[in-house]
Amino acid sequence: MTKELKTKSHLEKVLSLGHFAVTGELGPPRHAKASDVEDKVSHLLGNVDSVNITDNQTAVVRMSSLSASVLAQRKGLEANMQMVCRDRNRIAMQSDILGAAALGINNLLILSGDHQSFGDHPQAKNVYDLDSINLIRTLKNMRDEGRLMSGQELPEDGRPRLFIGAAYNPFADPEDYRVIRAAKKVKAGADFMQSQCIYDMDRFRNFMSRAVDMGLTEKTYFLAGVTPLKSLGMAKYMKNNVPGITMPDFYIERLKGVPKDKQAEEGIKIACEQIEEFKEMKGISGVHLMLVEWEHMVPVIVKAAKLIPRPNV
Repeated sequence: MTKELKTKSHLEKVLSLGHFAVTGELGPPRHAKASDVEDKVSHLLGNVDSVNITDNQTAVVRMSSLSASVLAQRKGLEANMQMVCRDRNRIAMQSDILGAAALGINNLLILSGDHQSFGDHPQAKNVYDLDSINLIRTLKNMRDEGRLMSGQELPEDGRPRLFIGAAYNPFADPEDYRVIRAAKKVKAGADFMQSQCIYDMDRFRNFMSRAVDMGLTEKTYFLAGVTPLKSLGMAKYMKNNVPGITMPDFYIERLKGVPKDKQAEEGIKIACEQIEEFKEMKGISGVHLMLVEWEHMVPVIVKAAKLIPRPNV
């Protein structure tokens, strides 16, 4: 799928030229030390095409995604700045979109955000003035039509030229609705989509088959989410405690047969097997590696999965 470029995004260039893209993820620290962001960037630089900078993930206060995105880009790694709907009203979100573009951010990934009851400020008031679909549409209108939600027009050279990202979850219930919700985000203006962690490959194949049949993958780039299992305990926790994740029993059984000190290695092997299948799966344009607080293993995984060198575009 080759498209006319809408932005200066490196990720967009990689995808538009038909390369199998690789994105990573970086969680900003719970303090103001820039060096912690820079250290994580050092493990990702040269191994991914761009990196998601999370926005107070799990509803825990962290360095802002905008600040951490700028720090990452100063070190040469393109950021996918995340923006959640939980914490801002439409005035603040449109303001931050303009600010991000002014600071050289090329990619913005829109999410609903984890509910504050899961975080360290459960008494906080959420906002959700806009949901993720309406925020995607708002950003597209700002970029393509040069118009704020109020109707205020933006000058041609003052529009936010951003590559718009969104998330999709093939595993939440009801199953039949998942591809419909993805289609709503595509229609709203998502340029690329990243999935939640994938373990149930059968269900994911079914989701992608429907997405291809509906023509969604001809309009938007779909990336498959990969999170290597560090241990048997992690696999069990994901199965029993993480909503929207389905963990097949055969992965748990597979890890049970591996010594504890070798389970992380086996988890990486499983992830590489998945990546090989994603490379051949119709409609998949790349993978999204989610190794928050395990960034130092990204070089190991991309080498084992034969994902390097990354294209120079």
